[in-house]
Amino acid sequence: MRTAYSWRLVKLLAVSAVFVLSAQILTSTRSKHQPKPSPITVAEYRVLSPETYQYIINHPAVCRDRSPFLVFMVPVTPQEVSAREAIRKTWGAPGQDTLTLFYMGLPEGGQLSSIQDRLEDESRKHADIIQMNFQDSYQNLTIKTMMMMNWLATHCPNASYVMKVDADIFVNVFYLIRWLRSSPQQGFITGSVINDGRPRRDRNSKWHISEEQYPEDSFPPYVSGAGYVFSADLAGRISWASRFVRMIPLEDVYVGLCLRVLGVRPVYSFSLLTLRNLFEIRNLEYNRCTFAKLMIVNGFNSSKLLHAWQDFSKGHTSC
Repeated sequence: MRTAYSWRLVKLLAVSAVFVLSAQILTSTRSKHQPKPSPITVAEYRVLSPETYQYIINHPAVCRDRSPFLVFMVPVTPQEVSAREAIRKTWGAPGQDTLTLFYMGLPEGGQLSSIQDRLEDESRKHADIIQMNFQDSYQNLTIKTMMMMNWLATHCPNASYVMKVDADIFVNVFYLIRWLRSSPQQGFITGSVINDGRPRRDRNSKWHISEEQYPEDSFPPYVSGAGYVFSADLAGRISWASRFVRMIPLEDVYVGLCLRVLGVRPVYSFSLLTLRNLFEIRNLEYNRCTFAKLMIVNGFNSSKLLHAWQDFSKGHTSC
């Protein structure tokens, strides 16, 4: 009994230390003098500027009569129809507190393709698709991310929180909403924080970035693009900061570079009981009670998500 009590005490002290350290890091980062950033050239900014692109599909009035507590911003390709359907039936289903929107560029073949015709039919049915006229590709994910930030700041400024989340992610929306009720309301971003990221110079790497694109030897702290949550005020601030950061094709690192301009540092989110990262970016086999203690889990295609959600939505409260 005494051993069990001692272990609980050690765990409580460890948790306290983690939170104190996180608070100190956050406070020191915000209070530290930030060097004045220099704007990038007009030509460099044009690649990311919202004025460069036009909306093909838009729903600017979706937040006109509501102030969503949480907006899910899901970057997808036009072809990912089954992923969008699965999300609408699971964690992204319409709710009183949440709004789910899918963001994309143009498919191969542009506006004249059959994919585009089906996409416009889907948009008329669900009113949750936002599309601009840049080519949808992996290399253009940073453009898509800045499009999402600008759209939210412009058309949904009264939202409280935002989650940028990929289409192959399991989201425990029940836990997430409860947890956000007591989270900071401004200047806040959390997820799976990467503090030791370095540019990959290997030309064969999917994540290759040249010294010309990014001359520094390391990245500032950033959150994995699989899924991260932030207070909605940051959407407009990140969009503004992009005027000072050259485009690189690593969207999550790019957001981290914008946060550095703003003097905002992403923070870890730990479980109080297990000291486990709540944003799990590894693939895990589905287990209802394990997933009930996490915000996200990676690696869920549409059929896997639908199957797991059938059990989780009904049984997560029993854990």
